[in-house]
Order: sequence, then structure tokens, then C-alpha cells
Amino acid sequence: MKKLAIGVIAVAAMVCFSSIFIVDEGQKGIVVQFGKVKRVDSGEPRLYEPGLHFKVPLIDQVRKMDARIQTLEGQADRFVTSEKKDLIIDSYVKWKIEDFSKYYLATGGGNKIQAEDLLKRKINNGLRSEIGNRTIKDIVSGERSTVMEDALMKMARSSELGIKVVDVRIKQINLPVEVSSSIYQRMRAERTAVAREHRSQGREQAEILRADIDRKVTVMIADAESNARQLRGEGDAEAARIYADSYKKDPEFFSFVRSMEAYRKSFAGGNDLMVLKPDSEFFRYLKSPHGDKQ
Repeated sequence: MKKLAIGVIAVAAMVCFSSIFIVDEGQKGIVVQFGKVKRVDSGEPRLYEPGLHFKVPLIDQVRKMDARIQTLEGQADRFVTSEKKDLIIDSYVKWKIEDFSKYYLATGGGNKIQAEDLLKRKINNGLRSEIGNRTIKDIVSGERSTVMEDALMKMARSSELGIKVVDVRIKQINLPVEVSSSIYQRMRAERTAVAREHRSQGREQAEILRADIDRKVTVMIADAESNARQLRGEGDAEAARIYADSYKKDPEFFSFVRSMEAYRKSFAGGNDLMVLKPDSEFFRYLKSPHGDKQ
């Protein structure tokens, strides 16, 4: 009898324990009974807020789902603009469960991975529709925020999934790798052509400057030579005048100086050979310091 009582108490404890469930903070729970979501009299699903709750053991099954705003970040995808040009766009979505009953049924029992996969497809379809109506310039510059707002309006409520899309954001917009490489090669060719043109212009300017400098140097040299010839002529004229004045004042001294100059020039080399008569005028001052003729 005692053992039976212990067994009854143990079974009662197990039943009581299995009839209790706890919903954590940030979650909401629904109860599924015989494969159907339990609802209130109005037809809405019965939601269990965070806290301690009771259920019918072995009949009711509790499904807890995250009621907070969640972030869906997928991989970058390829989109086509109205110009038939490809763009690689990376986006993210903020979403939350609005209808827990629909969410549970549409996602195979509240499977978050399946829900995000379905939501990502719908978001991409919405973005594809918006981007397909715009050019690259519109998307990159002026209408990027408009694209996100239009996509958000279309996806604000995904009724068939029981999900509310809170926000849609485009993180990055890139060109495909092959297009980026082509653009880089074209830009490189353009910059190379510009650099080649600048170098050509530089060489042309250098030639112009060099020719101008050469012309100025030639003119300066010609002017210097002209001035030198003029000064030399003036000097020779002045020397001739001085010699003439000296000759007028003292013809004998002038003859002496001229003879000395002739001697200096004649014997400057040291190896000069001259054949002259002994009574030549050349030896006049060698024979006599006064230049007396004998």
C-alpha cells in the first residue's frame, strides 16, 4: 500500500511538472494541440507572454518563438539595372514575427532558417523590381534611399509568412569583378594616354625653351664679338694715334720703339733664320744705341 502511494505521488508530480512551461523574456509561445494551434474565442492564436504557464500534459505542445526584432544578413546578390548592366548589391533586413500562427504554419513549425530563406527571396524580388526600373547613376547617387523605401513599402507586411519587415538597407553596391577589371583597364589606358600627352607637351615646351635660350646665347655672343671688334678697332685706332703723335713729337724715339718691337717679334721663336745684308736698316740700333748710320 505504501509503495502504491509513492507511485501515485510520483506520477502526480510528473504530471504536474509536465504541465508547467516557462516562456523566456523576448519570446512568445503558442500551444499546438493535435497539430492545430490553440486559439481564443475571437479566432486569434493564444499567445503566452514571458513567465510561468500551464498546459495539458501529453496533449498540448508548446512552441516558443523569438518576438524581438531580428536581423537577416545574406550574401551579396547580382541585380540588373534598366540599362541591362549588372550590380552586386549587399543588403540586410530587420524583421519580426507579427502573426505567430501564420509564421508557425508557413515555416514548418517555426523554423527560423526556413523563414529567413523565404524572406530573403521576397526581399531580393522586391529589390530586383526596384533596381530594374533605375539606372546605375540613379541607384548609386540620388535614389538609393528611394529604392530602400519602396522595397520596404512592398515588403512591410509579408502576410503569407506572418512577418513584418521593419527596415531594408543596402550596405554596399559594387560592380562585378569582370566589369571592375574592364573599367580599371580602361581608366589605366586613359591615364596612360594623358601622361603620354603631357610628356609630349613637356618635350615640346623644352625644345621651345632650349631654342629660345640658344637664340639668346647666339645673340649675346654676336653682340659680345661685335663689341669686342669695336673696342679692338677703337684700341687700334687709339694706338695708331698715339704712335702718330709720338712720331710727330720724336721721330727718332718712334723709330727706336718700332725697331725694338721688330727685334722682339723676330727673335721670339729662338730658331728663326734670317739672311740680311750687314748694312741693312734692321741692324741700325744693334750697331749703335743712337741709331747712327755708318
